[in-house]
Amino acid sequence: MTAPRSALALAALACAAIPGLEPAATRAVTSTGEDVDVAEVTDTLGRQWVVRAPRSATAGALLEAEAGLLTSLAGYLPFAVPTLEGSAPLPEGGRAVVGRALPGRAMTPGDVADLAASPRLAQSLGRALAAIHDLPERHVSSTGSAAYDAEEHRKRRLTELDRAAATGFVPPRLLTRWENALEEAGAWRFVPCVVHGDLDAGHVLLDGDTVSGVVEWGQVRIADPADDLAWLAAAVEPATFENVLSAYAQSRRTAPDRDLGRRAGLAGELALARWLLHGTSTNDRTVTDDAVGMLTDLDAAVAGTPW
Repeated sequence: MTAPRSALALAALACAAIPGLEPAATRAVTSTGEDVDVAEVTDTLGRQWVVRAPRSATAGALLEAEAGLLTSLAGYLPFAVPTLEGSAPLPEGGRAVVGRALPGRAMTPGDVADLAASPRLAQSLGRALAAIHDLPERHVSSTGSAAYDAEEHRKRRLTELDRAAATGFVPPRLLTRWENALEEAGAWRFVPCVVHGDLDAGHVLLDGDTVSGVVEWGQVRIADPADDLAWLAAAVEPATFENVLSAYAQSRRTAPDRDLGRRAGLAGELALARWLLHGTSTNDRTVTDDAVGMLTDLDAAVAGTPW
């Protein structure tokens, strides 16, 4: 893995990728993807660019898969997605990719908290999610991305649960709750579809109370649509989540299954188990302690409630 690059180094890569680009200003951007350096460059014509450069082969492969997917999505979505305008080879192999900055601003925790008082944003978010899940599967299959049927998806969750249980850090009552949910076979009869795979508030761009763009498409796959709703189910009150889910259901070409919301809530809970596994597998005590604290809080919050 290479060392992190400065914003100036990334601006130089943007110049190499885009003929005639002359930087006037540049700033580093916190990457939401692992092992990727990101900077925003404003050129002398006032245009804004985003340059991303991987620091590992894995990150480079994800960027390549994303570039191939996004090229095929033009015209299929009611919001903007990143486009590849140019690229520059990296000395260690792979390439940096450059595209125009998308309009809008990243959704914040405050925006999520305000969803209850913003029905237009809730509706726009539901429609945006539906548009992703209605994408033709050929866009994903052509990039070699993963595809899981319902039973394969459930078994992957069971494997994660077994690994989390082996750490000894998951409260027993919470383990039982998750085991019961995953063993309820009837709740896992869903039709797989294209999912973003890494969706959270920071990857959704807003223009006022409308979703104007979605970024970070490197984890796209064919799987459970509940995966893309997990972050929302974990962040808002049930009534607000139902409002988004209602707009989603009205916009989908195929009616979602009745257990979609339940699985989204479960997926949000299991995200804490994955955070725990990340901490234990990397021997990061800070992450592990953080995960244990959140699992303890969750155990107390859901005690006695159905999943």
